[in-house]
Amino acid sequence: MYYIGIDIGSTATKTVVLDENKEKILHMDLRPTGWDSRETANGIKRELENIGYADNVWTATGYGRISVDFADKVVTEITCHAKGAVFLAGEDITVIDIGGQDTKVITMKNGMVQDFMMNDKCSAGTGRFLEIMANTLGVGLDTMFELAAKGDEVEISSMCTVFAESEIISLIGKGCPKEDIARGVVDSIVKKVSTQTAKHRNESPKYFLTGGFSVSPYMVQALSEKLEAAVMTHPHARFAGALGAALLGKKKKSS
Repeated sequence: MYYIGIDIGSTATKTVVLDENKEKILHMDLRPTGWDSRETANGIKRELENIGYADNVWTATGYGRISVDFADKVVTEITCHAKGAVFLAGEDITVIDIGGQDTKVITMKNGMVQDFMMNDKCSAGTGRFLEIMANTLGVGLDTMFELAAKGDEVEISSMCTVFAESEIISLIGKGCPKEDIARGVVDSIVKKVSTQTAKHRNESPKYFLTGGFSVSPYMVQALSEKLEAAVMTHPHARFAGALGAALLGKKKKSS
């Protein structure tokens, strides 16, 4: 019996396979969600079955969780990200997840969700914002972070995606280095997220960054400086939602 969590995000789909005791990660998969999240989920299912994961308990979460029609259980993103983060970082933490469509800040106490906040009214402060800005600069997301780490401060004053894009085009026209523009974009996200996160301070704040931004040392460093506290992460932090989903799976009732 394997416990599998699948996190269908707006841009990327993450999958985690746990052993029967939910103690060891056996397999992880990361891929673009694409246009058809149902087909993406079905493709993952077929591939896992082909490599030997056949007797499975599936739990789905994320933006496209309702598309996983073979899931034994569907759980909200907040619950799954919290559960996965606690597995990786401990019980008393403030989880920061910068997703493609929203930013989640979740305060954990004794391993339970104490408070949370989501920013999903616009793309400001999300992965989608960064993706659009990277496209404007003609670079990929990984390159965007690499450039930002080398750049000098430049202000991107607008958090509206349309106006921010216009600002970037103007800066390009003025000959501003890509590195500086990239840093300005990432720093604007850091400011937005840190303001949101500060509302969830614990007496002894312990921050843990999950999601796609967790792979960027520059983002971790910038958030730490802005929050005036160390922000931790983990090599598996990007899979926190899928990991939490797998942990929340329950064995099927025997017929």
